[in-house]
Amino acid sequence: MSEILLRVTDLAKYFGERTLFSGVGFEIWRGDKVALVGPNGAGKTTLVRCLLNDETADSGQITWYSGRSVGYVAQTGEFGERTVLEELKQAYRDVLVWEARMRELEQAIAVAGGAASAELLTEYADVISRFEHADGYAMDSRIRQVSLGLGFSEQELSRPVAEFSGGQKTRIALARELVRQPDLLILDEPTNHLDLERTEWLEGYLREYPGAVLVISHDRYFLDAVTCRTLELENGHLQEYAAGYSGYVVQKAERLEAALAAYEQQQEKIAETEEYIRRYKAGIKSKQARGRQSQLNRLERLERPEIRETMQFFFPDCAEAPERMAEFIGVAGGYGDSPVFENISFLVRGGEKVALLGPNGAGKTTVLRLLISELQPLRGRVKLSPRANLGYYAQEFEELNDEVRVLDELVYQCGITEERARKLLGRFQFRGDDVFKMVGDLSGGEKARLAILKIILSGANFLVMDEPTNHLDIAAREAVEEAMDAFPGSILLVSHDRYLIDRIADRVLVFEAGELHSYPGNYSEYKAARAAVAEPAASAEPAAAPAKPKSVERPEKKNTSPLKRRQDCQRQLTRTEKEIGELESALAELECRINDPASHEDPAQSRQLGEEHERLRTAIDTAYQVWEDLSSELEMLTGTAPRSV
Repeated sequence: MSEILLRVTDLAKYFGERTLFSGVGFEIWRGDKVALVGPNGAGKTTLVRCLLNDETADSGQITWYSGRSVGYVAQTGEFGERTVLEELKQAYRDVLVWEARMRELEQAIAVAGGAASAELLTEYADVISRFEHADGYAMDSRIRQVSLGLGFSEQELSRPVAEFSGGQKTRIALARELVRQPDLLILDEPTNHLDLERTEWLEGYLREYPGAVLVISHDRYFLDAVTCRTLELENGHLQEYAAGYSGYVVQKAERLEAALAAYEQQQEKIAETEEYIRRYKAGIKSKQARGRQSQLNRLERLERPEIRETMQFFFPDCAEAPERMAEFIGVAGGYGDSPVFENISFLVRGGEKVALLGPNGAGKTTVLRLLISELQPLRGRVKLSPRANLGYYAQEFEELNDEVRVLDELVYQCGITEERARKLLGRFQFRGDDVFKMVGDLSGGEKARLAILKIILSGANFLVMDEPTNHLDIAAREAVEEAMDAFPGSILLVSHDRYLIDRIADRVLVFEAGELHSYPGNYSEYKAARAAVAEPAASAEPAAAPAKPKSVERPEKKNTSPLKRRQDCQRQLTRTEKEIGELESALAELECRINDPASHEDPAQSRQLGEEHERLRTAIDTAYQVWEDLSSELEMLTGTAPRSV
């Protein structure tokens, strides 16, 4: 039977006259996996600080049930002078004390031999019992499991924590709490400093976590993978949904629709009643009119549901993208004389949207810096079309000037009038005096919005973007996705946002074991392709032991909605049409070579050209079959036949 860990009742927090939140109430039980979501500035981190008693609520009650442990991993961690391994062992402080005492007692018993006192033996038995109860014998294996899962090598475990970067220190803090296994683990943006492989490891670990998890995150893929309850803090109120992220989106839309319908129905009824009172208050029906006025006075009026205004924008029309936008040919890239990668080659075509993936340190940002000429290749060539107009989004906002006001950043850097700058900034949620803030004083989310606005004004036809959604809340991420999906130019994107990659990518380039591999499609299609390759190998292995039962039963995934299937089908159809066009162009080019008499002077070359011709014909036939299948499916879903290719 589950046990309650935390109960929050009618909690409120104010900043001066502003209500940050009020009437907040919820419970967390052992085994719960709960998401805390809401726009930036809604008060999510403040609410967590109140739970931890790092901040005092103005009213309400927080009840922690006795004997329950809590662990908190903030976006930044704090440490002493210990090594990584010593820091992780701090999760076992009591165990380390008992282990040291156990060794002392073992020595004392060995010295005493058969004359060891009953008191000594009793204490030894007690210490062993405490050590075992606290999982002391599992300490080393759990530390290894967690540290390797989060990407720390054996060598790194012996290094002082002070030598690591801020992001790595946050990973160490996360590892320390995972090793400690508190009853309730509270995580604030835990995926911010993890690559995709480590994020997926963490998802699996948290699904099996025996305690409860409360997580603040804008990573929708992560929330879907881990959580099955959602607490939304918005407009000062907390609303609970019995679902992970995708289910929460559906339930919220249904709740808002029902609330708006109820409000409008009541408003209509009020208007009818007021009209009746106006018409009959002085006539023979005045008594009835007064009765209705009394009813109206007693009526508990519904508030109009608040629908938060979100950032909506699209990239303007840009210069037509050239066929070959950018190309890497045998490139080695790095800093000084030390290459991060060797001999990589790829092409970004006009209108193509490519996601660049790989572990931290593989060289993804280095590729982008080579493309924008901030770095020069150590070997090989980087070719950029002379018709390319680059729009670069830097993860650390190097393109912004911290020493000027927000308004001036647009007026002077983008060459527009103050009036137009104010209008555009308003659409990007810079209102009133916000435009006079210094750029250096902006939050990460505000800087991200400003950087994106500058790229829009640049008229770029090639977007080179390094983690564009990192500092954005979910609503802003969705706006960026929509705009990038509709962008007519080329995109080369480095991102850990799997929702974004799934939405926009035509192809993914992945650093794997030091090499760059290309996969058609988006992130989910890449994962499916990798799984298909791994499956035959896995089937040859002995059957794995049954998985440990989950502490909380996960809800079954719902079937894909017809709308989502239509969108996926249309996206695959567009991708297939593009593939057919590329294959037919390649075939036409090859046939020109075959028709050249010189190509038949070398029999081996002639045979090779014939084989390539056959391969292309087969590929085109296959692509047309895929197109026909998708067309039939789309016609069934929409009742409209797509255009012919």
